[in-house]
Order: sequence, then C-alpha cells, then structure tokens
Amino acid sequence: MIPYPRINPVILKIGPLQVRWYGMMYLLGFLSGYLLLKRVARDRGVEITGRQLEGLLEAVVLGVVLGGRLGYVLFYNLPYYLQHPLEILAFWHGGMSFHGGLLGTTVAGYIYCRKAGMDFWKMADSVVIVVPIGLGLGRLGNFINGELYGRVTSLPWGMVFPGAGPFPRHPSQIYEFLLEGVVLFTILWSLRKRPWPDGSLLALFLVFYGVFRIFVECFRQPDPQLGFVVDHITMGQVLSLGMVLVGLIVFVIRRSGRVSLS
Repeated sequence: MIPYPRINPVILKIGPLQVRWYGMMYLLGFLSGYLLLKRVARDRGVEITGRQLEGLLEAVVLGVVLGGRLGYVLFYNLPYYLQHPLEILAFWHGGMSFHGGLLGTTVAGYIYCRKAGMDFWKMADSVVIVVPIGLGLGRLGNFINGELYGRVTSLPWGMVFPGAGPFPRHPSQIYEFLLEGVVLFTILWSLRKRPWPDGSLLALFLVFYGVFRIFVECFRQPDPQLGFVVDHITMGQVLSLGMVLVGLIVFVIRRSGRVSLS
C-alpha cells in the first residue's frame, strides 16, 4: 500500500477568499491550452487571429462550465435537483460532468465558428489536441481533493483516501491522468500533421477518450447517489460508449466527405 499524500486542497486563504488546487488546475489547463493552440494551428496550417483565438477560448470556457454543470445535473443527480432547483446554480458545491462539458464546448465552439466565419472541423481538430492537457490537470485536482477515487483493491499501489473508509483503493484519478491526459495528448500530438480529412482528429479524440474512460471506470468507484446503472455498468461507461460510437461515425463520414458544418 502507498500512503495517500495529504496535500491541502487550499493553496491560499485570505479571509473568506480561497484559492484551491482544483480551480488552479482548471486555470492552468485553459492557459496552457490557449498558448499551445497557437502552435497547433500553425502546424496544421489553420489561420486564426489573436482576436479569434480569444473569442474561441471564451466560448470554450462558457461551454465547459455550463455544459459540465448541466450534464452533472441531468446524468448524475437529476432527482435531487428536481427537488432543489436553485442548487443547480450552486457551482461552488461541486458537481461537473466531463461528457456534459464536452457537449457544451462543442455547441459553443460551433456557434462561435459560424459567427466568426471559421471552419468548425479545422478548429475542432486543433482544439482537441490540447484538451488532454486540461483533462490531465483536472484529474490531478481530483486526486488532491481526495475525490473520484477507485474501488477497493489489494494491489500494492492502493491508497486509503480520506473519507473513503479504511481499505486501500485504486488511485483511479492517476489512471485517468495518465490515460486521458498523457497518453491521449501524445497520440493526438503525434498525429497533428497527418493530411487526413478535417474532423478526423476530433473523431479519434472521441474514440480514444471513450475507450480509456470505459476502461478506467472498471476501477473507479461509482457516484454514491447513482451507483451502477445496469449490473456493473456505470453511467460514465454508458456515456463513453456513446462517445466511441459517435467518434467512429464522424470518422467514417468525414473520410467520405458527406457532411459539412462550416
């Protein structure tokens, strides 16, 4: 068993104001993504002005926050929020869904691209290359918070998480950091210059993330208010399977050149 490193989730506290590691990870993810996106766009021959990049980032941030929150409400705790609708606005109480954030980001990004006269598929292929950076940092934030931990295990790298009982558990946040962050970024970065039809990298992102998430969910403790959806299948696996299917469909369609959203 490996001792869980008890890192204070609060970096700095000034009166009622708290700067937390989890929020800092989000900030670092957006900042690094913004800076790296310039290089990715250049490598892929995508023309984008500084103004357009800033506008796109604003749209992405809005999509992540609103989509992530609404996704959590709808997918993971709908009965509770139907009884307490004002809690939907209480972002500070926690509760965000990656799949909802992805959907919100896609919609917001598409709307912005239409207004700015940008090619949606080209921009989507560039943006998804840097997304794993934010995903990986977010999982580190989960680890520091001691949340979204794994199921009980007897493996030597199991950890006893605060508030999760006396038994060692899979550090599933680290699994996700490695697969959804490091590995996924490495794959997409290595493919960024391939002359594939626009939309191909977006499709591959959906497929690889979905596969990685389905795998890690086998070790991650299901959300207590929801549990397993069917047998030993979690909501995360159901949503991720949908991602894989959509990714495969988009990959095939874009290679045939039948759909245009620009």
